[in-house]
Amino acid sequence: MGSKSLIWIGMFVGSTIGGFIPSLWGAGFFSLSSVVLTAVGGIAGIWLGLKISNY
Repeated sequence: MGSKSLIWIGMFVGSTIGGFIPSLWGAGFFSLSSVVLTAVGGIAGIWLGLKISNY
């Protein structure tokens, strides 16, 4: 699998998980915490995709 594919998959999975985390404490999907954690999850997913693609 190419490095671009791994980066896109990591971004998608990371942002999805980051967006769902605030629902654990009752926050809405369009709350500030959900938006922030979506961005953080996306960045973490991109980082993880880069790390995996370098191996």
